[in-house]
Amino acid sequence: MNKPIKMTLVTKEGCGHCAQTKELLKKIGPEYPELEVKEVDMTTPEGQELIGAYSIMSSPGIIINDELFAMGGTTERELREKFEELKKS
Repeated sequence: MNKPIKMTLVTKEGCGHCAQTKELLKKIGPEYPELEVKEVDMTTPEGQELIGAYSIMSSPGIIINDELFAMGGTTERELREKFEELKKS
C-alpha cells in the first residue's frame, strides 16, 4: 500500500491556470490512487492562511505533502515526476 500523496490546490474563481491544473488532475489522477486532492479557495480564511504560510504569489498554489510544489500552474511532466518520486519514497 502506497502512502497517500496529499495535494492542496489554492485556487481562485475564474482562474485559467487553476482550471488547467484541475483538468490535468482529472486526466492523470486515476493513475495515482494514493492521490488525495483538496481544493481551497484563496479568498477563504483557510486559503488566506495557506497563502501566508507558503508565500503563494500566483494561483493556483500547488502544495504537495505540505511543501509548496508550484505557483501559477504546472505541467503534466512535472506532476508525474513528483508523484513517481513520492511513490518511491
